[in-house]
Order: sequence, then C-alpha cells, then structure tokens
Amino acid sequence: MPAGFAFRIAQIECFEEIRQKNGRAHQMYDPKGNSKEKAVDAVQFVEALPPAHLSGIVHRFLELKTQLALTSDYRFHALPDACTYAVFDQLDPKVAGITRLQASSEELNLGTSFHYVNIRFLPGVWQRDREPVAYGMVNSSYTGPLPLVSLNTEMIGQDFAAKQDVMSKFVDGLVADKKVVANPVTEKIFQNIDGIRTVADMAETADLSPRQLQRVLKKTTGFAPHDFLKVLRLQQSLDGEPSLAYADQSHFIHSFRKATGYTPEKYARKFDV
Repeated sequence: MPAGFAFRIAQIECFEEIRQKNGRAHQMYDPKGNSKEKAVDAVQFVEALPPAHLSGIVHRFLELKTQLALTSDYRFHALPDACTYAVFDQLDPKVAGITRLQASSEELNLGTSFHYVNIRFLPGVWQRDREPVAYGMVNSSYTGPLPLVSLNTEMIGQDFAAKQDVMSKFVDGLVADKKVVANPVTEKIFQNIDGIRTVADMAETADLSPRQLQRVLKKTTGFAPHDFLKVLRLQQSLDGEPSLAYADQSHFIHSFRKATGYTPEKYARKFDV
C-alpha cells in the first residue's frame, strides 16, 4: 500500500503564519507530497502542525480516508519530497512502516476504500543507521522493533486530534532514544533555500565542502546533493515560484516533466496539489 501521503486542507495557515507560529525558519521547506485527480472529491484530507516542541522534527501529521466506498478506484500521484514518513494503515493494524519517496514521482491506485494516518518527519532527522526506511511502499505486516503495530491499533476509532496526541508521544520517545535528531545541515539549507541555485551554493550555505555535503546528505536523507536539490526545486515550483528554483521557463518545464511525467500545464489540468 502506498506511503508518503501529504495532504493539505483548504483552511491551512499560510506559510508565513506557520513560520512565525513555530519560530523556525526551516518551515520554508513546505513539501507537498501528493496530488489527487480533480474528478475525485469524496475523500477526506486532514493535515495538522505538530506541537511546538516537535517543530524541528515533524513537519505535519496527516490523515487520508474515504467516508464511504468510492464507485471507482482512487488514483493518487505521489510527488517527490525528501521527508521520511511513519505510515499506519487504519484498516489493517498490522500494516505499518517507516518509508519515504524517491526523487521521482509515482502514480498509485489506492482502490475504493482506505484510511491512512501518517507522520511526516522533516528531511534528515530520521536516523537511518538506527532504524532503516523502505522506499515508497508499505505492503506487509511490520515486524521491526518499533511499536508501530500497537500504536496503529491504539489509534483505530479515535478522532484525528486524539491520534495526534498518540503520535506526538511516540515521537517524544523517538527523540529520547535518538532515533530522530534535528539536522543542522538541512536546517541551514532550508533557512537559505531561496538563494540556493547549485550544489556548490548548498555546500557553502551548510559550511561544508562538496565532499562533506555529499557524505552528510547521503547518510541523513538518503539523497545525493544533486537529487536533494532537484526535490527542493520541484517543491518550490509547487509553491507557485518556479522562477526561484529554475534558471528559465524551458528548464523548469523539462525538469518538472522529468520528475512527474507531466508538463506543468497538463499536471495542473489533471491534478489538484
């Protein structure tokens, strides 16, 4: 079953309000991990900010569910982002996992009934050497050392606010065990994201040599610097600011199509982000 869903509600606070509320400039990286076909609207999307003390670790808590069985399969476009996700399938408590998307998008079929709850961790905070991540899919029972199955079971039947409390306590435990740690390198990059055009800019911003940046990003995010930059550029373009991320319009169109399989115009006609 697909992972990596990031869903926005219509009344979500604007970016500047979020940044001021959290007091953290790293929220300048505001990933949009999904889009849905415009013809489909009978699905509930909820997205919520974490508690203030977790704002350097968690980007959002997420819930996606059908209220009733749909008349046809729900098609979902999972966009590239650099976050790690804890994914819980509320229709099957044994199915859960830690996962993230790759630098290319995936078009997925979720069927006619589904209910997922996710934690979207900021890029680079998940300590992959202590607990591995999968890539893009969760399709079997979780058997690892984390209490994901019991957590999933506990959340079934609760409203989203109560689920957030459960997930926050879980993240508190991860912080105490140092399985998630704030990442100063990615934080510096996000604080200065508008001025970054090249990998060299990224290395200078992070106060690292290109070789050091390669090692740090690969270890903490799973991305090489070039791929990490591609994801950041795509996410900036989804904020409606392609000029901040690409040298010119033709470069933007080419890169967007390579990452998503669509030109920006065709994507906008087919999907809501």
